[in-house]
Amino acid sequence: MAFQLNTDGHIGDNELAEAHEINVTPFIDVMLVLLIIFMVAAPLATVDIQVDLPASSAEKQVRPDRPIFLTIKQDLSLALGDNAITRSQLKNQLDQATGNNPDKRLFLRADKTVDYSDLMAVMNDLRAAGYLKIALVGMEQTEAKGAAL
Repeated sequence: MAFQLNTDGHIGDNELAEAHEINVTPFIDVMLVLLIIFMVAAPLATVDIQVDLPASSAEKQVRPDRPIFLTIKQDLSLALGDNAITRSQLKNQLDQATGNNPDKRLFLRADKTVDYSDLMAVMNDLRAAGYLKIALVGMEQTEAKGAAL
């Protein structure tokens, strides 16, 4: 709280009067620090695994706040989020990522060069682990390509 000397003409008064002003400097400092934190943290929240996804003409669905992506790469290796995992680690890693909640939806991404039998083998592993809510992820197809089919 700020104070100022009383300057209204009373010479004998040493009384301090309250200044009715808000000091916004600390507020601006906090806002700038939060801005910097969010600018640094935002790029870290994306998945950076390069996969050549097949195109789909399905309508775009609403994306959940924290999706769990399981990726099958071109060399048939698996990645959960950004972390590479093996098929033997799949159940334990999924349990850890979902908080032991098999009802949580998983988003399965596969390179378009992955054979259907390899994709089904991973889906069978997910089913054996108890995860039945699986969404397949694909690239959105443009209208020109969709009309040619």
